[in-house]
Amino acid sequence: MKQQDYRPRIIDAQIDRYLSVFGAVSIEGPKWCGKTWASSHHSKSSIFLGDPAGNFQNKNLALLSPDLVLSGEQPRLIDEWQEVPPLWDAVRHRVDQSSGKGQFILTGSATPNHKGVLHSGAGRIARLRMRPMSLWESGDSSGEVSLEALCRHQELPALMTGEVALDRLTGSLCAAAGRLPSACPLPKGG
Repeated sequence: MKQQDYRPRIIDAQIDRYLSVFGAVSIEGPKWCGKTWASSHHSKSSIFLGDPAGNFQNKNLALLSPDLVLSGEQPRLIDEWQEVPPLWDAVRHRVDQSSGKGQFILTGSATPNHKGVLHSGAGRIARLRMRPMSLWESGDSSGEVSLEALCRHQELPALMTGEVALDRLTGSLCAAAGRLPSACPLPKGG
């Protein structure tokens, strides 16, 4: 399921590493941070529970028969698993039964509701926190200046930034804050 226009993410190496160690990986984070896109890049098959097609037939299928939803080439992406919380335990059980690595990738909201989940998934389902795309990942920064180094008060090289349009800078700041640029209008007169 490799997308041709997939922009590599910093988290990619961590996803690969976790898939080689754990039976399943749960990728959590805010909406629109790229969880589904990155997970699709690392999976070989998928099911999207939030797909409204057929009156949410995928979600209904998961409610009726979680085992059918788990069937597919691995790693299998189960997008928006929290729509059917028993899937967590079904994935954990399937991992226990086969003991294979990298079987499933689960994506869900930033704070999935684990109500109705019987087991933490410890040792079977690794959790990864995904954040919005960094300026370096989006190509809006060369990466020459590290925010981590700035926060640690490390000396940084003096660099020219070049021209940056105010609307592009505002859009980048809004994206970093987890908001869509349309939700961050320019101030009046600017």
